[in-house]
Amino acid sequence: MNFNSPGRVATAHALTHLLAARGVDTRDDLRAWLDHRDNRAALRTVQGVGPKTVDYIGNLVGRSQVAVDVHLYRFAEDAGLPKLSYEQLRAVYEEVAEALGHDDAALEHAVWRFKSQAA
Repeated sequence: MNFNSPGRVATAHALTHLLAARGVDTRDDLRAWLDHRDNRAALRTVQGVGPKTVDYIGNLVGRSQVAVDVHLYRFAEDAGLPKLSYEQLRAVYEEVAEALGHDDAALEHAVWRFKSQAA
């Protein structure tokens, strides 16, 4: 996280305040808290937090999720997929991971590493 950016600092502070107000004190608390759709929606109310950030936070606490970023969009585009919404493309990656017998986050990371090195 680039803490030289005032916007990102504000986002980090807002996330911290939200989680503290909801009684989320530990990594395990956050992992369990994210199991509830309403809580994931609450994270999205913080300015600067979108679906990718919510999914990435999930990965940081040990959930296996696909956090779609520019590299995953580019990989899908290179593979000939039409432009899809975040949720649609995340579902495609999840289906591919399942079909290949891979962990969602591991597939996401492999694609991310491949595309980030190619950039």
